[in-house]
Amino acid sequence: MVTEPIKMTAAEARVLGALVEKEGTTPDYYPLTLNALINACNQRSNREPVMDMDEDDVRQALHGLEAKQLAGRARAADGRVTKYEHWLGEAFNFSRAETALMCVLLLRGPQTPGELRGRTERLHEFAEISDVLAGLQKLMEREPSLVAVLPRQPGTKESRYAHLLSGPVESIALAMPGQSAPQSTASTPETDDRIAQLEATVAEIQREVASLREKIDSLFG
Repeated sequence: MVTEPIKMTAAEARVLGALVEKEGTTPDYYPLTLNALINACNQRSNREPVMDMDEDDVRQALHGLEAKQLAGRARAADGRVTKYEHWLGEAFNFSRAETALMCVLLLRGPQTPGELRGRTERLHEFAEISDVLAGLQKLMEREPSLVAVLPRQPGTKESRYAHLLSGPVESIALAMPGQSAPQSTASTPETDDRIAQLEATVAEIQREVASLREKIDSLFG
């Protein structure tokens, strides 16, 4: 059992979440080959954010997870093809409900209880939202805590929950999925540089268009 705080990288969280998901949704193909794991990490659906991990990224993440005793080479593999599995059950002794919640949080970031209920259906069926909240509460009461509730954003009815396996959730991560974080009206050197680059690009395009028009006029004028 894990008794110390864990801090995974984003790549490690994606690899671990993908392994847990595929064990539940495609058990006939689990444990996963390296290629299958890469494809699972880079899925365009059920992933937030979408990532583009290559073989080196996944191998490095697997090494990190193995050092944390969370995933690695499948112990019962036949040896002909190397396959990989997660060891989340050994590490935390999760219930099916807790495993499903952690899996979706690893793969899709902070979410509301309603979102979690809908997105965990293939892994575990929660009859009521109260069942989701009960599972989240158990994860929050772990020592160390594995889930945290985030401050409710203005104009939203539900709070979102995030896993803590990658460390404390920073305020920059509080933007709603698919939306940009609130922007300050104050100017910063970074935004000034970006604006200057954009203006220079636009000016260059305008000069090229004007030059092209002059050439066309000289040819057909």
